[in-house]
Amino acid sequence: MKYEFAEDLQEIAEEISRFLFPHVQMNRVRCLRSYGTSSRRTIARCHALGKLMQKAMGIKAVYALEFLSERFDKLSKENQVKVIIHELMHIPKTFGGGFKHHDFVCEKNVELHYETYKAKKKEVKNADWFKL
Repeated sequence: MKYEFAEDLQEIAEEISRFLFPHVQMNRVRCLRSYGTSSRRTIARCHALGKLMQKAMGIKAVYALEFLSERFDKLSKENQVKVIIHELMHIPKTFGGGFKHHDFVCEKNVELHYETYKAKKKEVKNADWFKL
């Protein structure tokens, strides 16, 4: 496997996080593209540094969002955003190194968050800051 920092996905994740997940401390989340996967159906993964390793290293929780290039890059922009939302949804409000599971991070909730994201993005785009 080869990994590289995905600056484009990092920017999108930061914007999504500002609109939907203010508890996510994006300075401790990194988006990476991976190449050379042998997995069959996985598009992306959320990785966390567990509590024991945090304690041993004397650091707070960090998360890595991995996007498997072979599958993720072929998706439409809309579906890419939904995948990013899905991965961010795995990060709990405690931001302690744990995960929210797929009973919460499901297609229905991703769709609800996606619609909220689109609406908020439209509000900002249409905002007349100077009331002209």
